[in-house]
Formats: sequence, C-alpha cells, structure tokens
Amino acid sequence: MINPIPLLSIHPDVEEAIRQGQPVVALESTIIAHGMPYPKNVETALAVEEKVRSKGAVPATIALIDGVCKVGLSHDEIEIFGKANDVWKVSIRDMAYVLSQKIKGATTVAATMRIAKMAGIDFFVTGGIGGVHRGAETSMDISADLTELGKTSVAVVSSGVKSILDIGLTLEYLETLGVPVVTFGQAMFPSFYSRDSGYSSPLQMNTPDEMANLIRTHRNLRLETGVLIANPIPQTMEIPAADMEALIQQALHHAEINKIKGKAVTPFLLKWIADRSNGESLEANIQLILHNAAVGAAIAVACRSHL
Repeated sequence: MINPIPLLSIHPDVEEAIRQGQPVVALESTIIAHGMPYPKNVETALAVEEKVRSKGAVPATIALIDGVCKVGLSHDEIEIFGKANDVWKVSIRDMAYVLSQKIKGATTVAATMRIAKMAGIDFFVTGGIGGVHRGAETSMDISADLTELGKTSVAVVSSGVKSILDIGLTLEYLETLGVPVVTFGQAMFPSFYSRDSGYSSPLQMNTPDEMANLIRTHRNLRLETGVLIANPIPQTMEIPAADMEALIQQALHHAEINKIKGKAVTPFLLKWIADRSNGESLEANIQLILHNAAVGAAIAVACRSHL
C-alpha cells in the first residue's frame, strides 16, 4: 500500500495513479446516497467519474464500507449506495462510529476531504459546500465543511456555497479561517444554482494554469488550509437567483414546521426544492457537478504538469 494507514483501502487503479504521480480527483458519495433519487444518482456518479477521466485525471469516489474508508468505488459499490436506504450521512464526527459499527457511510465534503488527504489526494470535486446556515446566530449551525477547509490542504472545486445557506456569513467565516476563495472565470461569487450570489468573490482566476500556480504557491508556503475554487454553473442551466430564493424561503418554512434539524436539513431542503421546481433544480444540480468535474480535473492536470 502507498499509505499504510489503518482503515484505509485504496482501489488498485487509484493507488497506481497516486504512485505514478498522475492527477487524481476525489469525489464524495453523499450525492449518491442522499442527493438524488435512484437511478439518477448512480447515472450521475458514473457520468462524473467519466468526465474526470475524459479530462486526463483519475476519479476516486470515497465512501465508508465494511469498516474501512474506501478510496475508489467499483460500479457495483456505487449501485449499492444508490439503491440503499440505510446509508449514514457521514461528517467528521460520525466517522469513528460508522467505521466501528461497519455501517455503510456516504461522505460529506468534510469527511471526503479528510480521507482524500489521508490517501495522498490533493484535489476534490463536489456540487456545493456547506457553510453558515441562515439563523446561525441563534442555532449555531455551521457546517464542519468550513472547519475542514480551515485545516486540511485539499483544493476543493464547487459551485460556491449552497444557496440555502447564508452566503455572506460563510464568506466571512472562510476569511477568518484563512481559506483562499477563488471564483473561476468571473468576479461574482456563485450560489450553486445561480451564477451570481450578490456577493463579490474575494479572488478571481480564469485558467487552470493560473489556479495551478496559486495552489502550488499555497503549498510551497506550507499553508495548511484548503483552497476553495468556486466554479459558476453554466449560464444555460442556471436558475435565476430571485426564483430560487422564493423556493428556498418556502422550503425553510416547511423545514421549521416539520422540525427538521441538524444534518437532515440540507437533504430535506434540496428535495423539497427539486419536487417543486418540476425537476429543474435536479437537472441544474447534475449539470453543475459535471461542469465542476471538468474544471477540477483540468486544474489537477495543470498542477501535475507543472511539478
């Protein structure tokens, strides 16, 4: 094994790619188990892996299975996660419990980052990261994704922060943690389904080579934080921010009525919005993840080619 860490199992293809210094891109499994209905979740997961391959990198979908952290899933394992109803949504605090109980666990951004770093993978592609929830001044609900970005040196490509969150406070918190936040190709920070969140991006870069240079410099400085790369959804697929905000307000109201709390909030809100947008938000979600996979793989390839 490249990294003889207990409870870590690396797929042979991924292990060989790491050994040879090829660009490898980590992918989360929450999107399979909790983000979309079957079979769309499995189709999307496989399509994202293929998109990474088509850009010259090796995909490594991460999950917890049979008491180990699996880095790189087989098609059969992705299918199992897509169909199962008993998969835990696993953040950092849940990892030891889920592994010790040998429960199937789908990794969030935070858990995926941590396991990717354990395996020696420096790049991770997702849909949108968690952040500071609306009303956090009373609930103290702040995603562990931000804490992990503050201490784990992995470059994360997403379509910004999920629009159901407080984007302004999330950007402030990331600044406090010292996390570089760079929007790819535009000056405005995106909000998942929409290209413009109403907030200016702290930084902007326009090419994979520019991003690779920033990431390489960040690491040469021995900075331990992650780098957040915000990649706006393609213009033809975006949902106008005003339309999305109306749906979000309705979804938040129903979450409160139904007393939805903790890690159940995000899946509830995303499903509620998808059900009431005639599938438009689900299709936008798929397209933005594929777009992120293409950009993330291109940056990973650019980083490797300059080492």
